[in-house]
Amino acid sequence: MSKCMTRSDPGVASAAAQKPSFVEFVALVALMMGVTAFSIDNLLPAFEPIRVDLKVPRAGDLQLIVTAYMIGFALMQLVFGTISDVIGRKPALIIGLAIYAVGCGLAMVTDNFTVLLVARAIQGMGTAAARVLSVAIVRDRFKGRDMARVMSLCMMVFLVVPVVAPTLGSAILLVGTWHLIFLAMLALGVILAVWFGLRMPETLHPENRVPFSVASIVRGLKVTVTTRRAFGYATGMGLMMGALMSFVASAPQIFDTEVYHLGSAFPLAFSSVAAVMSAASFLNSRLVGRIGMRHLSHAAIIGFTLVGGLQVAFALAYDGKPPFLLFCTLIALNQALFALTVPNFNSMAMEPLGAIAGTASSFIGFYTTLFGAIMGMVVGQSVAGSVLPLALGYFCLGFLAILSTFWAEKGKLFGGQMGAQPH
Repeated sequence: MSKCMTRSDPGVASAAAQKPSFVEFVALVALMMGVTAFSIDNLLPAFEPIRVDLKVPRAGDLQLIVTAYMIGFALMQLVFGTISDVIGRKPALIIGLAIYAVGCGLAMVTDNFTVLLVARAIQGMGTAAARVLSVAIVRDRFKGRDMARVMSLCMMVFLVVPVVAPTLGSAILLVGTWHLIFLAMLALGVILAVWFGLRMPETLHPENRVPFSVASIVRGLKVTVTTRRAFGYATGMGLMMGALMSFVASAPQIFDTEVYHLGSAFPLAFSSVAAVMSAASFLNSRLVGRIGMRHLSHAAIIGFTLVGGLQVAFALAYDGKPPFLLFCTLIALNQALFALTVPNFNSMAMEPLGAIAGTASSFIGFYTTLFGAIMGMVVGQSVAGSVLPLALGYFCLGFLAILSTFWAEKGKLFGGQMGAQPH
């Protein structure tokens, strides 16, 4: 891995002295990813105060706060990855964070639900830069199992955010209104902009810069969608993101208002599940070098689907409301298996696309996020006093992800070799 970290070229050699250490690199990329999670999970405890304050008629309509964010997030990933292949990773991220700051500011001053949804979409547009560029930057420096290990470490740190964000959101509500939560988001965006600007050198190698042209963008997108392994694993990742977004969108209804009625204990339950995901990401970073991305992720996606089947069985047995500890155990186990799957799927999707990392990461991010947001909205809107829709979502999405993986590997699970990079 040290060889990967020290790879340089004339375009970035002058920044070698400022290059962050491996630990700082992981922490900085994790923060780039973490802004997205923070912007979702920090707001979850405020759903009920927002409903009351803005007179939202249906509790289910509050899920649009997440959906609006994710749609803006998905759409702009198509833009930022492509732009970053032209102007570089650093300026593209700074532009994105500036857009995010506008969304935060608008949300801080509005008292209208529609305007809040617009602000959330703008926030999502801005953080799209952080998400897509975090993957592109890692791919600029690593490949293969090294990339999977780094992505797992980044995700481990990133998944600490959902552990603390709901608690922080609840703490803010004790001293002020939900508007202050957006001030916390703005502060995190400023911290990221300053840290990244000072410490991260440009990682896009000069030979990989491309002049802006519609033809080159279309060519890059065509390579991405016609590379079977890349598109197959991206589809599997999108299905898994659908399961995750189903849980995130429906968590306030399940834990707080409609099923288990936890009240102020909701952030603790949500954080406990996120903590299991973080631990599983660390485990993935330790195992992927020994077992390999395919064996580990293929076993995990099969396990994910089987546990989803158990969720369905128990939801039916208990009329949509299984015992709380049983429900949490199964959800936590599935989220752990998610953490053993998605970083590896992401690495395997990106592996053959290193020469067009920005464009490829852009499209894959757009595709998987939009897929996940739509699936999450469909499942989340079906939750009405029962966990059965969520359980069915996990099982069905997991099964489809197995089929997608099977297609990506031409009918051979647990084996095969990485494809060559496109020219």
